[in-house]
Amino acid sequence: MHRITLIPGDGIGPEVAAATVRVVEATGVAVEWETFEAGTDVFHKYGTAIPDDVFDSVIRNRVALKAGYSSVNVLIRKRLNLYAAVRPAKNVPGITTRFDGVDIVIVRENSEDLYSGLEHIVVPGVVESLKIISEVACTRIAKYACDFAVRHGRKQVTSVHKANIMKLSDGLFLECVRKVIRGYPDLIYNEVIVDNACMQLVTNPGQFDVMVMENLYGDILSDLCAGLVGGLGIAPSVNTGDNIAVYEAVHGSAPDIAGKNKANPIALIRSAAMMLIDIGEKEAGEKIEKAVHAFLAKGKDFTGDLGGTGSTTGVADGIIKEI
Repeated sequence: MHRITLIPGDGIGPEVAAATVRVVEATGVAVEWETFEAGTDVFHKYGTAIPDDVFDSVIRNRVALKAGYSSVNVLIRKRLNLYAAVRPAKNVPGITTRFDGVDIVIVRENSEDLYSGLEHIVVPGVVESLKIISEVACTRIAKYACDFAVRHGRKQVTSVHKANIMKLSDGLFLECVRKVIRGYPDLIYNEVIVDNACMQLVTNPGQFDVMVMENLYGDILSDLCAGLVGGLGIAPSVNTGDNIAVYEAVHGSAPDIAGKNKANPIALIRSAAMMLIDIGEKEAGEKIEKAVHAFLAKGKDFTGDLGGTGSTTGVADGIIKEI
């Protein structure tokens, strides 16, 4: 029996979470869900969007599945020290895009950079925001990316940076990655400036494998890569640290369609598949991913974001049928 914290969140969160729970249960894996509310309604009630008992549950269980309300992500990452965000972007059947053969994993440093939130008004009309880059965090994310590449049989790691302009901060990032990569002689290593990386991704994304980068670049490029393969509605992700992992859909809470049974649950369902694989239920996780592919390959019953008129429950039903 696996005990997992479930955070449905706001907006479409409860709908896609319910669909995902049904899919996970269809695999036969025994899960005890500890469900906790978080989000705007909770804030109005308790004065905080994420009460302490939510964090206590995640720390206790070490694994969580989170749906809507993306605006609390930074708080969760800092509180639980989830220093690595992993966002795979890979072509799936039934979703026609400009490119074939896309299979990229973005590894994003989660703990610092401009997301440290250190900014102030120097004088009226002038604001200073501090970009914090440390040797500890850069070394840690570089090692995570390399270990991930080895663990998943990948061949190449690319550092994304702007060291030509930010010579000290991004220069330190590159220096740390270069030191780490020396311990992985079987990995191909290269570096690309972030603006060039954007151009290369939308012209020849097949040249990339694992890409490691600082926080802001990772935030931008991970959404770009999702767009290459069909959008945020199908993009899984995990925020992880040394002992805790929170799997989540990276799209927002979409309040305009909340409660209308129109939301696409596939991103969260695929995140749950990643979760099952990581907690030792490899067969069940792969079964879900294959079922998602089989459902998409049929090219029907898609939700609105994928050009269809299908429903949240209909997508879940279709995936469960494939399982």
